[in-house]
Amino acid sequence: MKITASIIDNLQAPAPDLAAVTAFASWAAGEFYLKPIEVFTVNYDLLIETGLELVGASYFDGFVGSLRAHFRPDLVEPRDTAVDQLPNSFVRLWKLHGSLNWLAAENGTVVRTGSAVAQQDMAAIYPSDEKYDQSRRVPFVVLHDRLRRALAEPETFTLVSGYSFGDAHLNEVLFDAARRYPRSEIAVFCYSSIPDELVTNIQPNITVVAASEAIISGERRDWGKPEASMTPEVWNGSSCQLGDFTSLSRFLAKARRIPGNGLESVPVEGTIGDAN
Repeated sequence: MKITASIIDNLQAPAPDLAAVTAFASWAAGEFYLKPIEVFTVNYDLLIETGLELVGASYFDGFVGSLRAHFRPDLVEPRDTAVDQLPNSFVRLWKLHGSLNWLAAENGTVVRTGSAVAQQDMAAIYPSDEKYDQSRRVPFVVLHDRLRRALAEPETFTLVSGYSFGDAHLNEVLFDAARRYPRSEIAVFCYSSIPDELVTNIQPNITVVAASEAIISGERRDWGKPEASMTPEVWNGSSCQLGDFTSLSRFLAKARRIPGNGLESVPVEGTIGDAN
């Protein structure tokens, strides 16, 4: 209880600059996809939801309701259910390790509330210092299965950003998908150095981009010196900036426009911060 309360307290610090999540949301909420974008995150915070709502994007996170939304496994598990009949412009947002507004209710269920869980209550954050019974484990098991099925789609393109490859279970799912589906592609953007776990399990269809080096088609090389005409949002001298989520999101959202939300375009100019 004390651990989850501390996590929630720290995540409710004054809101950071929301430009990055707003740019990411504007890219994810396009209306031109043949298949919907599925966002899987291990973060507990509400930044992605905030970005999606700032640009007026529609999204579904497995819960139905507003003030005390209940998780609906039947809408998440099979690929032919109602969630897959939603328009492709609906972003599918799956929070694999829970959220600061997920409440572990006394009846053994998990509900999404309209704000962060109160300090005296138990937040459904995984892994927890409390032993979850089977019903409380349902959101996590179902959402991890959704990730496995999403990666099992033939010729899938997966972007990975801000992930340190410190979760053995998620690593297994990603690397297994790369081996089983060689025509699928996984692009990994590293903020600093390339994790050893990633190097050890590299596959030809996993492309890794870091600040000073990359792994492309299984070969690890330094970037060298890029041409002076290269995109400034991508390069700072000989350092690639796409491992920084701010730079990546602005690059993805460059010149994106969502009619009716008041955003003519997402700004790409400005100083890129050091935070990932």
